[in-house]
Amino acid sequence: MRVTTDFWVSALLRRVFSEGGFGAIINRGAMEAGAVFILTRDRFGSTKLFGPAPQTSYDTARPDERQFSLLGSDDDGTEIEKRLERERRFDPDIWVVEIEAGQTAIEELVSLTTP
Repeated sequence: MRVTTDFWVSALLRRVFSEGGFGAIINRGAMEAGAVFILTRDRFGSTKLFGPAPQTSYDTARPDERQFSLLGSDDDGTEIEKRLERERRFDPDIWVVEIEAGQTAIEELVSLTTP
């Protein structure tokens, strides 16, 4: 059974805060099943956008685990914002969560795959 998106995002933010990082919900989507996009920003201003991985990336042994893949990176964030705007036009119920993970790598917070 998959947990609701609202619960999953809350757990992610709690983990980020407990590891000494910072996080905020930029766009709150559908509570039950909205797609989650994670925006990371490092101390140098470089941003990366992670989004839902393609269905082919999911492990049949763990089908309920959320998988993410890198969708893009940008130094000033303009390309990332354009991508998020396209995603919002396609699905207005998306979640956008921005995190500054601190000392914890993003790979330790969420499951990443390469498409």
